[in-house]
Amino acid sequence: MPGYGVGVTDRRAAAARFLPDDPATLEVRSGQFHDVVIGAEHVVCFARTPAAAERLPRRAARLRAVSALRLGFATPEVLASGGSHLVLSRVPGRPLDAPAGPVVAAQYAELLSALAAADGAGLPSAPPDEWPTFADDVRAELFPLMSGPGRERAEAELAAVQALPPTTNAVVHGDLGSENVLWETVDGVPRLSGVIDWDEVAVGDQAVDLAAIAAGHGRALFDRLLESMGRPAGLDARIEAIRGTFALQQALSAVRDGDQAELDDGLVGYRGEANHHRAL
Repeated sequence: MPGYGVGVTDRRAAAARFLPDDPATLEVRSGQFHDVVIGAEHVVCFARTPAAAERLPRRAARLRAVSALRLGFATPEVLASGGSHLVLSRVPGRPLDAPAGPVVAAQYAELLSALAAADGAGLPSAPPDEWPTFADDVRAELFPLMSGPGRERAEAELAAVQALPPTTNAVVHGDLGSENVLWETVDGVPRLSGVIDWDEVAVGDQAVDLAAIAAGHGRALFDRLLESMGRPAGLDARIEAIRGTFALQQALSAVRDGDQAELDDGLVGYRGEANHHRAL
């Protein structure tokens, strides 16, 4: 059984079929699209919705393509797959706990350089009409759930991102938030050990990843990264325009997957109290 929407205990029990660990010791984490059960050396990703399950073969194919890039840090290896789950190798490390300093910024710069230099021939490319299509979808699917002021706010954010000229200048992770970048401590110094959750990887605009890093770590690290890149003209504004769409991206994915909690969270600030609990 797929078991969409099951609890932590059920997830541990289901994962025990694939993991040799004691079920009581397995860690369970929930994301927007998947529940992840973490063992000592392997993890099992369970789709949270039927739509997420339909995307699992695509996810597996992209993980295999990323593994072939040999980026210099660990990425998950696909070990087995089923109708609603993937079994993956565990990437060592954990998300960064301490505030990001110069050492972390330098390693993010190396990560982005590796992605920019990688041959993305086995990956899809972001379509040139990506942002106009996104804007049309937001208007059609999310505007009915927003208040009047919310639609005005969204229109301003969509106008900013639609004005960006299309570019495909790097392999782009697509969701490079701090929770997806893992670190180990070596002699008291954080060392980037790996990157997970490559569902949206494509050849596209590196400003997408920079926007996620800025959202996860704040202005100081963001400024160091831009300085390491020579602070190209217009890049700061491009990043901010993309960052302004993050809540709308979350809400659009949630409404399509039937995830009410993620939809409510994504639309905070876009709809009045009367619409806040409107069902999908």
